[in-house]
Amino acid sequence: MPKLGIERLLSDQTLQRQLAGKRVAIAAHPASVTAELQHSIDALKQHTAIDMCAAFGPQHGMRGEKQDNMVESEDYLDPVHRIPVFSLYGTVRRPTDKMMASFDVLLFDIQDLGCRIYTYITTLLYLLEACAQHGKTLWILDRPNPAGRPMEGNLLAPGWESFVGAGAIAMRHGLTVGEMARWFVHHHKLAVDLKVITMGGYDPDAAPGYGWPVGHLAWVNPSPNASSLNMARCYAGTVLLEGTTLSEGRGTSTPLEVCGAPDIDMLKVLATMSALAPQWMRGALLRTCYFQPTFHKHANTLCQGLQVHTDTTRYQHQQFQPFRLMLLVLKAIRSCYPEYPLWRDFPYEYELERLAFDVINGGPFIRQWVDDRAADAQDLEKVLVADEARWRESVENCLLY
Repeated sequence: MPKLGIERLLSDQTLQRQLAGKRVAIAAHPASVTAELQHSIDALKQHTAIDMCAAFGPQHGMRGEKQDNMVESEDYLDPVHRIPVFSLYGTVRRPTDKMMASFDVLLFDIQDLGCRIYTYITTLLYLLEACAQHGKTLWILDRPNPAGRPMEGNLLAPGWESFVGAGAIAMRHGLTVGEMARWFVHHHKLAVDLKVITMGGYDPDAAPGYGWPVGHLAWVNPSPNASSLNMARCYAGTVLLEGTTLSEGRGTSTPLEVCGAPDIDMLKVLATMSALAPQWMRGALLRTCYFQPTFHKHANTLCQGLQVHTDTTRYQHQQFQPFRLMLLVLKAIRSCYPEYPLWRDFPYEYELERLAFDVINGGPFIRQWVDDRAADAQDLEKVLVADEARWRESVENCLLY
């Protein structure tokens, strides 16, 4: 059974002694729990003499109560432990000097989903930069990457950095947060005191979880719409839908596991996908379905949809390519409905000038490929294969498992 970074800290007196006499803060959220489902803050307070003096919450809040994107959280006083909880998704995205003055060592114990756009790794970068600037120490209490080791997708283009794009990272990055922290320090040349408390017994390629220790660690939503391991596996593809007019299932019980719209024939789209690039459909089962969101896009309107299933023995982890799969959905819709208004024009994570789809993809190239009727799967494949090779090479010395 894998032993989480937080559990190693709780059981290792040598590690705890390194924190003696230090003011310690923690960055956490609802999925920051032990295998027994005790929250890390409670566990540290109960089982150690560590001086816990502050906490930091990322997007969706320390308590995970904020349902949608661009819904901010406020600072507050923890009602049980009476320590300040600072929001890094409120009036600021980067910690202030006052926040940084509250601790000597910061523990980062946040569950990630293994996707570039998931903002917790951007928050990690901002905290690393602030710790470097203020001479603070940062410890990563490492956690599994539920999407596993496979790496897929284009690299974010220069000049397209944003809160959903912390650097030239592949969409499905394949790293744990500890490994990502090591990459950030190397790539951004940060002079920071970083320590990664690795997991014990973790194998990112082990079946049946392929990154997630199925049967050993309960699934706790790291954000409100990250409701299952299936969602985590699909997310590096389904997140693209946030920049489109298609529903990604927000307002249903399967957010970011489905896609659809009221005016699209998904059987026709599925057949077109099979004709265009059947190799991008491997590894998972696809099912046409109907759903009616109760809020968000197409609220209270019946949608024809497509659901992706990675939760059977038919799942092939090394073959499944969610990024390519969702791009194939969009390409097939463009083929079937040439004038369909795919691209949603709205402020996305406070980016006001650029199309949301381009912000998500770290540049316009992917959208241009979808819209180019003459461009085929092989044209995109060449770019993706080259970017994926560059990413694997850049992280090779950062891997810990």
